[in-house]
Amino acid sequence: MSDKESITLVVFSGELDKALAAFNIAIGAASMGMEVSMFFTFWGLNIVKRNEGAIKSRGIMRKMLNRMNRGGARRLPLSKFHMLGLGKWMMGRLMQDINFPPLEEMMALAKESGVKFIACTTTIGMMGISKEAFIPEVDSFAGVATYLAEAKESKVNLFI
Repeated sequence: MSDKESITLVVFSGELDKALAAFNIAIGAASMGMEVSMFFTFWGLNIVKRNEGAIKSRGIMRKMLNRMNRGGARRLPLSKFHMLGLGKWMMGRLMQDINFPPLEEMMALAKESGVKFIACTTTIGMMGISKEAFIPEVDSFAGVATYLAEAKESKVNLFI
């Protein structure tokens, strides 16, 4: 980390509304000149998985888990009122009404703003996910020690 103020976000949740909040904070912090690191772990990894293609994994339990939990920014449910996708559609319409960007656009803006995307290697290993399952915007694959080193130096640490 540099001499700039910094913020770290642990993105644990894989729901659309929580992902939007995380990226809104990340973009806001980056626009204020802060260094931003987003550490994606457990269900939060779904946000940075590719939208297309199957996830290759080994072992029957991991294959079942990854078949049920494919991830991708376009597949994220809402945390409440998902209603078999109707709630997500309604949220999308409400976002359009106020010109709030969709998640994929926010992710692109975050990358353009210098936000670092870090995928948790411990969770990747446990779930049997290959690095090829992730979008190319993921800057690095690291464990909790990397997050803690950055969090220790950060002015703000959030868990979403």
